[in-house]
Amino acid sequence: MKLEGSNAVEILLLVGGLSLIPAAVFTLTGFTRIIIVLGFIRTGLGTPTAPPNQVLVGIALFLTIFVMAPTFNQIKHDAVDPLRAEKITQVQALKRAEKPMREFMFDQTRTKDLALFARLAKLERPKTRADIPTYVLIPAFTISELKTAFQIGFLIFLPFLIIDLVVGATLMSMGMMMLPPVFISLPFKILLFVLVDGWNLVTQSLVQSFHT
Repeated sequence: MKLEGSNAVEILLLVGGLSLIPAAVFTLTGFTRIIIVLGFIRTGLGTPTAPPNQVLVGIALFLTIFVMAPTFNQIKHDAVDPLRAEKITQVQALKRAEKPMREFMFDQTRTKDLALFARLAKLERPKTRADIPTYVLIPAFTISELKTAFQIGFLIFLPFLIIDLVVGATLMSMGMMMLPPVFISLPFKILLFVLVDGWNLVTQSLVQSFHT
């Protein structure tokens, strides 16, 4: 049984679209912010292999799904369900699916970053969100996510930095300059993180940062 030309093209586009899913997850959702902050935690603790990369990516992925759930549900309601019911075409479904994603990205993007890429794209001064094309919104959103992630990472680093400074100063005052401070500070940093329920606090802060 031979496939019709249109069906073959649709399958080809579907396979090509599947290869773009990782890039879409990295650039169109909150995954970038979450994975960077989790990386800062691991670096701040001084445990480069714990948690391992696979665990961090898994945590970031499911936190991203949790954060993006309202947007995904809206896409399902506005685009996927009508498409399955054959009430709209694929082009209409894509346009409807684009709207919730654009709203999410606009809510997380700084005006300064939008202005930067609008200026680089040589666009006229936009008056509304509809005047900003998606190809301008996506890089502006990514830059904003990087800035937010590094701001959160800086706050995470501060208590760990204080512990390192205190331990280093104590060892120097005791004349134990040959002993690496990291050997002494690492247990204290892990203990502090456990006592304050660090994973709970970081997760709560990350999720809430998407709703401010």
